[in-house]
Amino acid sequence: MAVDLQGKRVTILAADGVERVELEQPREALDRAGARTEVLSVDEGEIKARENDLDPAGTFGVDGLVAEASVADYDALVLPGGTVNPDKLRIDEDAVAFVRDFVENGKSVAAICHGPWTLIEADVATGRTLTSFPSIRTDLRNDGANVVDQEVVVDKNLITSRSPEDLPAFSEAIVAQLAGTTTKEEKTS
Repeated sequence: MAVDLQGKRVTILAADGVERVELEQPREALDRAGARTEVLSVDEGEIKARENDLDPAGTFGVDGLVAEASVADYDALVLPGGTVNPDKLRIDEDAVAFVRDFVENGKSVAAICHGPWTLIEADVATGRTLTSFPSIRTDLRNDGANVVDQEVVVDKNLITSRSPEDLPAFSEAIVAQLAGTTTKEEKTS
C-alpha cells in the first residue's frame, strides 16, 4: 500500500556542516510519499554539506530563514546530524525556539545522529526515550532522557536514530508517523 502525504509540509532545519545523506535520504522519502519539503537555516543562500563529518559534499539551497518561519506552517521537522550542523543550530535562539515550539505543539520531530543535541538545548529531551550517535548519549542522559541503542525510536512525536546506517528505518518512521501509521519500533508512552 502506497503512502500518500499530499498536503503535508515538512521542514528540514540545517546549517553548514550538515551530513549530506542525513538531509537527502529523509527528504527523498518524504518527497516520494508526496510531502512538500523545505530547508530552513540560520543564514540565507546555501549551506555546506559534509560526508563523514570531514569531507566537503556539496551544498543545499536554503528555502527560508528559521527566524522568519512559523511552526504552524509545517506538519513535521527533520533535524539531520553531522557534528557542526547541530552545534550551529543549538547556539541560535531562533532555531532552538523553533524546535521547542514544534515539540510542545505535538508535531513530529525527527532527529538523527548528532541532531538530538538541539533537542537538549530546546529542553525537550527530559523524560523522553531517545537514541543518538554514541558520543552524545551522555549529554542526553545528563539532560534526563532515557537513552537506548536502537536503529529508530519513536516516543510520541519524537523520532530518533543513531547514524546514517539507520536512515532507511528513520525515513520509514517519519513517513509512517505523518501518514498516521506506526512502525515496529514505536514507543507510545
